[in-house]
Amino acid sequence: MQIQGSCHCHKISFEVEAYAPVPFMRCYCSICRKTAGTGGYAINLGAKKKTLKIEGEQHISRFHAIRREDGTEEKSKAERCFCKHCGTALWLFSPEYPDLIHPHAGCIDTELPQPPSTDHNMLESKANWVQVCTFDDDRTFDRFGTDSLKEWHEKRDFK
Repeated sequence: MQIQGSCHCHKISFEVEAYAPVPFMRCYCSICRKTAGTGGYAINLGAKKKTLKIEGEQHISRFHAIRREDGTEEKSKAERCFCKHCGTALWLFSPEYPDLIHPHAGCIDTELPQPPSTDHNMLESKANWVQVCTFDDDRTFDRFGTDSLKEWHEKRDFK
């Protein structure tokens, strides 16, 4: 599915082919919550990096989060792209998966398919004020869910 997105101040717009366009996965980790979360979580989609077309690329800033786990700190290889003027979180790119980018659902302007259920990931990291609202078919995980973005979409025939 071809999707378009933009930042709040409209200095950046982009389009990309999404192989995983359903916003079903909410991540409650502190990095996602603090860099892109509006409800205490962030929602990433899956897209093909080679199809990314950007207008206003000079307005993009990049951030590498610090991962804190088991008493250690490590700079993440993943690059979080955002607008340096309005702060809109745009997408995440990781060199570990060079063919992919993960646009943030919150900056997408295209109407996206509504998910039949939601996976709530990294609940062990959620902020104490966040109330996790689930429905009948939703799944919850202390860490990561059992399906990747691609697997979830394939199992439900969203392609």
